[in-house]
Amino acid sequence: MSVSATEAATVDVLIIGAGPSGAVVAQHMAANGFSVICLEQSRWFNNNEFPGNKVDWELLSQQRWHPEPTTRGLDTDYPTNVAEADVHPLMLGGVGGSTLLYSAHWMRFLPSDFRMHSLDGVAEDWPISYTDLAPYYDKVDQAIGVAGVEGDPMYPPFDLPMPPHPIGKVGRIAARGMNKLGWHWWPSPNAIASQRHGELAKCARWGTCETGCPEGAKVSFDISHWPSAIKLGATLITHARVHKITVDAQGRADGALYFDAQGTERRQRARFVVLAANGIGTPRLLKLSAHAGAPDGLANSSGLVGKRLMLHPNAEVTGVYDEPLESWLGPAGQAIHSLEFYETDLSRGFAGGAKWQVMPTGGPLRALSLYDRDDFDTQWGTAVHDRMDETFGRSVQWGINSQDLPEESNCVDLDPDLVDSNGIPAPRIRYRLSENTRKLLSFNIERAIEAHEAAGAVKTMPTDLWPEQPGHLLGTAAMGDDPDRSVVNKWNISHDVPNLAIVDGSVMTTSGAVNPTSTITALALRAAEHLVATAKNTEVAG
Repeated sequence: MSVSATEAATVDVLIIGAGPSGAVVAQHMAANGFSVICLEQSRWFNNNEFPGNKVDWELLSQQRWHPEPTTRGLDTDYPTNVAEADVHPLMLGGVGGSTLLYSAHWMRFLPSDFRMHSLDGVAEDWPISYTDLAPYYDKVDQAIGVAGVEGDPMYPPFDLPMPPHPIGKVGRIAARGMNKLGWHWWPSPNAIASQRHGELAKCARWGTCETGCPEGAKVSFDISHWPSAIKLGATLITHARVHKITVDAQGRADGALYFDAQGTERRQRARFVVLAANGIGTPRLLKLSAHAGAPDGLANSSGLVGKRLMLHPNAEVTGVYDEPLESWLGPAGQAIHSLEFYETDLSRGFAGGAKWQVMPTGGPLRALSLYDRDDFDTQWGTAVHDRMDETFGRSVQWGINSQDLPEESNCVDLDPDLVDSNGIPAPRIRYRLSENTRKLLSFNIERAIEAHEAAGAVKTMPTDLWPEQPGHLLGTAAMGDDPDRSVVNKWNISHDVPNLAIVDGSVMTTSGAVNPTSTITALALRAAEHLVATAKNTEVAG
């Protein structure tokens, strides 16, 4: 590595990663007069690139647009060693980050999620409460235009700015089963525009949200936040792969070293550094930034950087019905959700719970994939037509998003051999399902089968684990009051490095069982407001 680097002028705030949390911080800091530069390893994407409105979209979704970076194989991503992982992390480098490929389920944590130790005797309590975060949930919801129905009885009251999407035939038939059983369900909130909102188009119901929205209706943060952040003065540099956060003689962050598109090493100096590289990229970069005063990695005096990885293992039960359900229609996006089995009930033999969601079951290849575990003769040949007639457009999926407890054995470290396209060590993922998680998934699969049967399904097809779902990368630089038991404080600022903030999903103390982007962005906005309010007490000079 070169000992010198092309150097740029010092800025107030350097953000590493242009995904949702980085975008939120950039917009807020720029709006308040701070000089902001964001370094993003990948590029801008265009809605026209996404495969969802193309005839071969299902094939493309398993190739160029596959959500796992190692399968996708782009130089602008980095590979991951998943040889010791039961679940494979999903993510996408690029402006907007993984929101380009997420389902846009926009769920808040429940109040109990912040108090698992107090309530259930497991994990640790957060240093903040639902009440502390609620105003920031509200602000982000309004900014992006969340569509949904207010009044879900599982939550304290809050407003939603846009009307809901239709729950469709799949939502109605699933709700029928839940009503018979007396179980909770609710029309789901989605970060997908049900009517035109700012730069967002109205949803056209392609049902292909997880391969990018060709309509430009899904909230990805390249659309919702980066254009305004740039207008407010933030600078976004793409094809900038950071390999080290640098520090001064006192151990304070003073910038970063990165490789540009031509492989030239450059230095960007800053008074404050904000790390927004996701729950895999953040511990990777902190470990890459080890120095004499922090030999185990930057901000790692607790020894917890990279540990307590939580991935929300997913299962699902598909019900096949003897009626046409148009189950390819979007958004995807969730039609309805259930929190019936969300809260801990230790009499079930495990801690935590799950969020269920009804989603479209996609196109022909997705219909056939339900039979992947059958033998060859019952999958292929003339059997293909029978399977298609039976399943395509006639199925309903209850997806099961499980709570994942923070266990130090589930971790991210640097692989000794695997490197990215710049020769930087890639992350190695070690992740095994706990006995608690296995019991939790088994219980919820059994209940989802009951729900389908109550709704009139003629057949149920459980999948006990999706190894490539759902892309929730949490917990590897956790928040807490005790520097010996956490990496950042309640304002997302490193205990060890007072001018380093971490704002992505790595700071989550527990995982909850809901999709995390709403919570991640609310935390990021709260951290940004705190940085603005306390700038005189930090290295940031507005």
